[in-house]
Amino acid sequence: MAMMIKNWITFGGVDCRTYKVYISGNGTFNSPERDTTKISVPGRNGDIALDNGRYKNIDLKYPAFIAEEFSGNMEAFRNAMLGKIGYQRLEDTYHPDEFRLARYKGGLDVKPLKSLVAGEFNITFDCKPQRFLKSGETAVEYTAAGSISNPTEMTALPLVRTYGTGTLTIGSVTITITAAEGYTDIDCEKQEAYKGSTNCNANIVLTNGEFPELAPGANAISFTGLTQVDITPRWWIL
Repeated sequence: MAMMIKNWITFGGVDCRTYKVYISGNGTFNSPERDTTKISVPGRNGDIALDNGRYKNIDLKYPAFIAEEFSGNMEAFRNAMLGKIGYQRLEDTYHPDEFRLARYKGGLDVKPLKSLVAGEFNITFDCKPQRFLKSGETAVEYTAAGSISNPTEMTALPLVRTYGTGTLTIGSVTITITAAEGYTDIDCEKQEAYKGSTNCNANIVLTNGEFPELAPGANAISFTGLTQVDITPRWWIL
């Protein structure tokens, strides 16, 4: 007899196995929808589709079951999930090299067995469209000019840490760091510069007001004045 493979999720640090919850991941391979605006023009066949340059959130539903001590585990699991507010890190065993940012939508349509020993239900998340690669969480350290290669087809928005003052060029975008106490973190997704809880936006100057991006393929990196640059690339796919 083949051994049943059990799969699970972790969400905001909550490991569903703690509550004897296991999942199926049939819907985890779906992709998000491109955000477009359709315009109908009188007298013209078809619609004009305007691309808004983004992807929409996607609902992710995991069919789940508890096979032991259903009543107590179900209550504890429900409370643990509802205690997580806003977007949290979501991982599952179907995609061990990836994670999502997700918001638990709440609500459980539970179907317990008559014995109340086991039961089935769905766990539904509102997910941001990106599937982030765990390999993109590791910072790459530079003490001299070099390059970084984006292995995906998606442009990434890195977290950059610079040490000291000077200029940094990533691709065609140059940042000038005019003042720093040790280091400065430049978050290209949030479009902010900071050190810890201190905002440092006033200490950077951007070329044409643009933050750096990491395009697919090789991206050149050079700097002057700075002693070190660390780049956490944040690779992602759909």
